[in-house]
Amino acid sequence: MFKLFLLLFLFAALQAKMIDAVAVIVEDEPITLYDITQEMRLAHVGKKQAIDILIRKKLEEMEIKKRAISVSEDEVYDEIRRLASANHMNISQFYDAVRESNGLSSSELKKKIKERLLAQKLYQSIAMSKMSEPDEKEIAEYFKLHKEEFVHPSFYDVTIYTAPNKELLMQKLSNPMFYSMQIKQTQQRIAYEKLPPPLARLLDATKEGSFTQIVPDGKGGFMTFYIEKRGPTGEVDMTSLQPLIVNAIMNQKRKEILDDYFAKLKDSADIKILRD
Repeated sequence: MFKLFLLLFLFAALQAKMIDAVAVIVEDEPITLYDITQEMRLAHVGKKQAIDILIRKKLEEMEIKKRAISVSEDEVYDEIRRLASANHMNISQFYDAVRESNGLSSSELKKKIKERLLAQKLYQSIAMSKMSEPDEKEIAEYFKLHKEEFVHPSFYDVTIYTAPNKELLMQKLSNPMFYSMQIKQTQQRIAYEKLPPPLARLLDATKEGSFTQIVPDGKGGFMTFYIEKRGPTGEVDMTSLQPLIVNAIMNQKRKEILDDYFAKLKDSADIKILRD
């Protein structure tokens, strides 16, 4: 019995060492196998993409330190309150919804939000000095090439399914004939202009005759929308859409500037791949 316990202990120790083993070194900063596994789990990506993400994060961390950028606890909590309010939840409900949908604990969520706020400040520091507002010609050209991005149905006919837990709705999605008294359904026609942006994006991304992904309902439960029918699209007026077009152009410019900046930084950085 003692020998069996010793063997199990040694096996567990070896497993721990393997999990904590350094896989990549970026300018003397380690990325472990555990880091990679966690990133794959949280970001729902493959190993190579997780490594690329973590290398980029290390480079960003170095730039944040170099530029002395910081985020306070108050800023983190303000952002959590803002996100909770935008989803019509109190903070406790928001924590529960994030845990149910993404598997993140409250401490992991705070860490993620702090990382995002630091990254936003860094991106602003890098990109804003190199960005200029688009002129009328640039706006018209972008609209012509990306008109489909601004064309939306006038309404959606949907059946809304709500349930106290996510598992019930997952059963409904996998088997539309599944019935439970705990699943409530209502039919509704929703005008596009009355939709909040996150819900508009969710419905836009879902085909007619399909369910949306499951999302928190703002009351401690969950919901999914079945798209019965999309309304016809109307005429698109470039003038009324100009703020959205300008925002899309600025986001594209910002991404190009940042991708170029960090690609050059990666090329010049001392990066060692120890374990593939």
